[in-house]
Amino acid sequence: MHAVRLHAFGPAENLTYERTEAPVPGPGQVRIAVTAAGVHLVDTALRAGDPNGPYPLPELPAIPGREVAGTVDALGEGTDPAWLGRRVVAHLGAAAPGGGYAERAVTDAERLHEIPRGLGEDQAIAMIGTGRTALGILGFTELTGDDVVIVTAAAGGIGSLLVQYARNAGATVVGLAGGPAKVRHVSALGADHALDYNDPEWAERARTALWGKAATVVFDGVGGPAARAAVELLGPGGTHLVFGWSARGITGGGPPEFDPAWLAERAITSRNVLGPAMLDRFGGGQKGLRRLEEESLAQAAAGKVVPAVHRFPLAEAAAAHRALETRGTVGKVVLIP
Repeated sequence: MHAVRLHAFGPAENLTYERTEAPVPGPGQVRIAVTAAGVHLVDTALRAGDPNGPYPLPELPAIPGREVAGTVDALGEGTDPAWLGRRVVAHLGAAAPGGGYAERAVTDAERLHEIPRGLGEDQAIAMIGTGRTALGILGFTELTGDDVVIVTAAAGGIGSLLVQYARNAGATVVGLAGGPAKVRHVSALGADHALDYNDPEWAERARTALWGKAATVVFDGVGGPAARAAVELLGPGGTHLVFGWSARGITGGGPPEFDPAWLAERAITSRNVLGPAMLDRFGGGQKGLRRLEEESLAQAAAGKVVPAVHRFPLAEAAAAHRALETRGTVGKVVLIP
């Protein structure tokens, strides 16, 4: 089979497309003939060898990738034979390189979800990891038609879904993105106001568009100056939910920091909702994650949200990484073998 392997930490060019042996499923496992594999910003940090990343670095050589979809083509000992030939999607686990950037991948049968009828494999990829995270973020607030929501990374995989969920709840949505093409994408998603956070006047434009009405919730996946300006648009009692800081390395941004006294004076709650906070809120461990995965897939299958997908051939994994690192993509990045 063909796979993308990493032999040394470093730039995207270190990802090489090559032939390698197909994996063999062990007891309780299945092998998937992969038709779509997810790419995440975390993958780029692991590839670069960032020691400050969220997960331990893999032993090399390694095949990256933690999300796969396709058809089960082989079973390990003791695995339910009913899985053979079924169209499935699985998250291979957060802390491991996973082996997803390949034409064949192995995972435990307990991680599998059958892909709902009418949902494409690439769309299922967008929902199994990115989609479950979006639902997890939403679990920290209860949006209504009275809310004014700001989404700072509204053209990204998570942000695209948050815009749609907020609109479905009847909220007024201000979607921020970098560059005209991404702003058009956010507008097409249904945001009431789509603005370019590279425009130094964007916050003032938002105030004007909202007729001075204060924001109630900021979904923040950017950090840096854009996050600070968004939080300053919150009214008393507003909520700032942080799920990333993608501006780091591009605009000098990073995890937003606010004076606790300033937040307290305005009764604003600011918190990071990833990791243990999200797991604890949804029952902890794999059980909680699976609950979010199931609901995420169901939402997409019912047409309540449409995941945005940016496709690259598997052989062009390096290009996919470069595009992610320079914010040159819209929606979830997916490799197609």
